[in-house]
Amino acid sequence: MNNLQKLGGWGAWIHALAYIVSMVLGGVLMFPLLGRGPGAYVAFVAGNQVLVYLWNLAAYWGSALTLVAMVLALYERLKLSAPGAAQLATAFGLIWAALIIGSGNLMLRDVGVIAELHAQDPSQAAGAWVTLEAVENGIVSGNEVVGSLWVLLLSLTAWRTRELPKWLNLLGLIISLTGLLTILPPLAEPLIMIFGVGMIVWSVGLGVALLRAPGPIARRAVALGGAA
Repeated sequence: MNNLQKLGGWGAWIHALAYIVSMVLGGVLMFPLLGRGPGAYVAFVAGNQVLVYLWNLAAYWGSALTLVAMVLALYERLKLSAPGAAQLATAFGLIWAALIIGSGNLMLRDVGVIAELHAQDPSQAAGAWVTLEAVENGIVSGNEVVGSLWVLLLSLTAWRTRELPKWLNLLGLIISLTGLLTILPPLAEPLIMIFGVGMIVWSVGLGVALLRAPGPIARRAVALGGAA
């Protein structure tokens, strides 16, 4: 089996794990504090810098690095049967990874900034956090549009070429349409959570597909090479 396919398969499973860790820690510790206002959240960040730092590493760097492995593995799988569509999907996938890294780097840096400001003036720290959060979210647009376009293009291409299981492509189409609707502010928050859960299931299924066997086009290429 192609080593890149194996890397992409393991990356997909770790990607799903990064989503789970991020959603569990966020849902249990972070998000409830947001409902209590910036002051409560900033106080938590200042008192738990290591935990918040690790959460950001898992949620952003863990997600982005494994995403790159998935993007390249899927390009390798689709390029023989649909080279143009594979290139277009790959571009959106790598852009998504870069945006995640950019936003994550800001968040990692902001943990220390907020903690330092909180030690001097908690109210100033709360105000600064509101501004910093707007910049962080602005990098990824506060929605899942770029990632959804990647999943959408992949699912349509793999459906046409039969390079991935049909159920996985159908799930990808549903997830991507859900993610595209996050551009609507009233729907953004609940649909982002649905998109995240869907990506966990999709990533696990993708890992199985990539690790189990090469796609039909790839198998045919190997067979022709052996026959030659």
